[in-house]
Amino acid sequence: MPDPISWEYAWPYITAALIGGYLLGSIPFGLVLTKLAGLGDVRQIGSGNIGATNVLRTGRKGLAAATLLLDGGKGAAAVLIAQMWGPDMAITAGFGAVLGHLFPVWLGFKGGKGVATTLGVFLALDWRLGAACCALWLLVAFTTRYSSLAALLSLGAAPVLSWFILGDLQMVQLTALLALLVWLRHHENIRRLVKGEESRIGQKKG
Repeated sequence: MPDPISWEYAWPYITAALIGGYLLGSIPFGLVLTKLAGLGDVRQIGSGNIGATNVLRTGRKGLAAATLLLDGGKGAAAVLIAQMWGPDMAITAGFGAVLGHLFPVWLGFKGGKGVATTLGVFLALDWRLGAACCALWLLVAFTTRYSSLAALLSLGAAPVLSWFILGDLQMVQLTALLALLVWLRHHENIRRLVKGEESRIGQKKG
């Protein structure tokens, strides 16, 4: 996590990066796109989640792809904008973007699972880490068709990948914290996976 030379000097900038990242991350693209498409409130469909996997349950693959790209893009954008003021600001803004997606103020702090946004943050911070996590997600998702399992394994592996690819303790700390948050948001998915009741990618859920 951030490790500035002087917290007394840096805290206003770090606070601004956190708030800016949070506000950017809190934009609920899945909800906005489905409403604009005339599909109603995506929170009333399937799992009730605002992410791409649930948008896919509307049968609109294009909307699901757009949601995935925009959710990932807002995480990457938060990092890239804040990166102009240094790596500590980038890390803070990326963390804020994931918090914003998970707990958006506009939706009563009830947001998505944070997978695409987290992967977008990883890609912007270091493309090697992001690419490795995305590749692992694709491998697990393709072989099992469980989006949640792919997310749990790819993000759970992120701290280990950070250490071996980057050797950067800050990134290990950040990826571990984000993985923990995403795992906590997947607690119901974990329960369903254990029971064999989890929906697969593309499967409509009543």
